[in-house]
Amino acid sequence: MVRHVAMSDRSLHCRPSGDCVRCGGMSRSSSLPPVSSVPLDTPAASLVLLTAALWGGTPVAIRFASESFPPVTMAGLRFVIAAGFMLIWCRFERTELRLRRDQLIWAMGLAVILFLQISAFNVGVVLSNSSHGAMLINTFVFWVVALEHLVTRTDQLTLRKLLGLVVAAAGVVLILTVDQAGSVDESVHRDNPSVTGDLVLILSAALLAIRIIYTKRALAVMETGKLIFWQDILGVWLFLGYAFAWESFRPADVAPAALWGLLYQGLVVAGFCFAMHARLLRKHSASRLAVFSFTTPLFGVLLANGLRGDRLSPWLLVSAACVAVGIYLVNTGRQRPGSRLPTGS
Repeated sequence: MVRHVAMSDRSLHCRPSGDCVRCGGMSRSSSLPPVSSVPLDTPAASLVLLTAALWGGTPVAIRFASESFPPVTMAGLRFVIAAGFMLIWCRFERTELRLRRDQLIWAMGLAVILFLQISAFNVGVVLSNSSHGAMLINTFVFWVVALEHLVTRTDQLTLRKLLGLVVAAAGVVLILTVDQAGSVDESVHRDNPSVTGDLVLILSAALLAIRIIYTKRALAVMETGKLIFWQDILGVWLFLGYAFAWESFRPADVAPAALWGLLYQGLVVAGFCFAMHARLLRKHSASRLAVFSFTTPLFGVLLANGLRGDRLSPWLLVSAACVAVGIYLVNTGRQRPGSRLPTGS
């Protein structure tokens, strides 16, 4: 998600670092009280793990929805729901939604990146499978580290982060080379991964990293709620414009499972996860919450196996563990404030 700044949307919106949350979190410039650093108690930690698990289910929901909805049409409808939620959220928070001219430019740029990233993610999940999608989209964390070190020069590549990058890269190599083979259990529905789909997912992760860095810059000129609301609104026009021109869709053919998959993306990820993470950020720092982000790809792999029948091979588990350990290494240790990165889809 987030990661909806989901990740990502986790959409898979995204969750930028600092004090923003996936799917339109909040920054210190919002109208909410300053973020405190209250330690996580058991109920709060359980809630963080619940949102991580729900974000991990996003690729599974996409795979179900893709059985009736074309990839870009699905994204457009998802963000219609997300925009509706953000409208309610902004009204509740008394956020001014009118855009100045300079803010419009930032919102339009973010909408274009959103269109490219989410379209690539949906296509990648359809061409590959849910478990690979859950792991590969979360490699965006490492793209952010690389871009902030090499391009924007806003962060330093420490030895701990470098180790995290190497471990995660090993997991990605295993996904692309070793885990493509395996026997198929015909008695269980299973989506077959492909190298093409995995490469598209890696592209989506790189675009998500660009989106996060862009969002962090845009938050300097407007409130988070306003930015995400207009990102969603403008993004819907791009998604549905492309869908009407290039995709075919028959509403009468929508299967119940596909509809539930779409609603999961729009209501659970964009709605519930956003609201819960926003509530947690009122009491706990983003860095405390980000430590749990390594569990998202693990939950995604388990949900893909349980709900879609994805093959749970030993190499897949090793790959997932490598990505999770890499995320943990990047998000922990001594870092400058706001440098920890949550997951997103």
